[in-house]
Amino acid sequence: MTVTSELDDSFHVFDTTLRDGAQREGINLTVADKLAIARHLDDFGVGFIEGGWPGANPRDTEFFARAKKEIDFKHAQLVAFGATRRAGGKASEDPQVKALLDSGAEVITLVAKSHDRHVELALRTTLDENLEMVRDTVSFLRSQGRRVFVDCEHFFDGYRANPEYAKSVVRAAAEAGADVVILCDTNGGMLPAQVQAVVATVLADTGARLGIHAQDDTGCAVANSLAAVDAGATHVQCTANGYGERVGNANLFPVVAALELKYGKKVLPDGHLREMTRISHAIAEVVNLTPSTHQPYVGVSAFAHKAGLHASAIKVDPDLYQHIDPEQVGNTMRMLVSDMAGRASIELKGKELGVDLGGDRELVGRVVERVKERELRGYTYEAADASFEILLRDEVAGKPQRYFRTESWRAIVEDRPDGSHANEATVKLWAKSERIVATAEGNGPVNALDRALRVALEKIYPQLAKLELVDYKVRILEGKHGTNSTTRVLISTSDGSGEWSTVGVADNVIAASWQALEDAYTYGLLRAGLDPAE
Repeated sequence: MTVTSELDDSFHVFDTTLRDGAQREGINLTVADKLAIARHLDDFGVGFIEGGWPGANPRDTEFFARAKKEIDFKHAQLVAFGATRRAGGKASEDPQVKALLDSGAEVITLVAKSHDRHVELALRTTLDENLEMVRDTVSFLRSQGRRVFVDCEHFFDGYRANPEYAKSVVRAAAEAGADVVILCDTNGGMLPAQVQAVVATVLADTGARLGIHAQDDTGCAVANSLAAVDAGATHVQCTANGYGERVGNANLFPVVAALELKYGKKVLPDGHLREMTRISHAIAEVVNLTPSTHQPYVGVSAFAHKAGLHASAIKVDPDLYQHIDPEQVGNTMRMLVSDMAGRASIELKGKELGVDLGGDRELVGRVVERVKERELRGYTYEAADASFEILLRDEVAGKPQRYFRTESWRAIVEDRPDGSHANEATVKLWAKSERIVATAEGNGPVNALDRALRVALEKIYPQLAKLELVDYKVRILEGKHGTNSTTRVLISTSDGSGEWSTVGVADNVIAASWQALEDAYTYGLLRAGLDPAE
């Protein structure tokens, strides 16, 4: 598990997703999950990956055992987490300290109390004994050839209550051989100016190498981490996507992007920053949480532009409304089409979709007016790119581009006396000059329509066999009440290699669903490279 990194040791990016991040509500990592995330983080190029607390639970013990055999770390060093020895004992005889050594990790992070009230009330020992626990554990682990980092838990709250004692814990750790002493905002209550002032003072008074561990309870974890760097900290602890207890930790990705792109610090191997968006989404998949669309740098909306004024400027120079080139972090610019769209938005979106508008101002004007008119009726194209592309291609061709034409459709829901239900749909279509009638059953009227449409078309268009409806959303629009309301349906469809969304709007959910289904199948055939037949 030898690591050869092109980075020096002057600045550390330390990831604790596998320990602190795993404390987020809703995250329950298996050993296989932890191994997968560790590989992703190593691919990203962070310097240290904190794997968990060996000896505290069987899962973390197994993780370290398997990581040694199964992961060939190329960039990161694996770190074991644990606590200082128990009060009144010896580090050399402490079973928890022994478990840290048995993990095989070359780097160990120790958590130490730095708040006097926590020492007396939680550890139930004296302030002097707490300092001895720090000295003894650090020096023993150093004697065993381990590199040691010390997390000063509740440091900022402890500093506020008793600054001299908080600093004495930092000195004890550094003098015993700890490479870095990390100041932890465990309760997450600090603000950037406060963090910067405290870190600067502690650095000047102790001379220790300092790091920062920030929780996000004030929404300032990223800013607090960068404020600590401004004050002289050279080690930042973060979690992927900001996962963590309560509202989370400092988010690894905006911190790293800021360090590389704003501060000019080389904290990743060359070229690895471009992997950031992919890594963020891959880890979200492993933990089974939907990626945040509005996350800085890596969210799908991070470089999405909607207002016509913005689009006009971006058409001239994308940098006018973007603070970085999205490609630097592996993301892409997106143009959103809505009733706020102007000519520039449509032209840029057409270019993005590969539809040549040929500089035709009249054509672009028609598209703008059609989008605004349809959005007034309840359609939304920023969430339904496929439906917009169909609209755009229709206008370019001067007529609807269709692979089939609907004569009629019908959905029946039967409520039986025994409490069971039956759903049946019949569709009548024309495709390639052939009239087709098809009937199918489903577990709901929309599912029955979807199946009937598939039955009708698959013989003529076998490419549709691999299409699958993967998401279905219904929204009742404002302006009317109850069953007299207008309904908007968004459908997401996949062909196994890509996914697209379509929209339908009508006075009832079935009619709106049919519109979205028609667009979904039409776009699927368009993606397959077929020419329209109707």
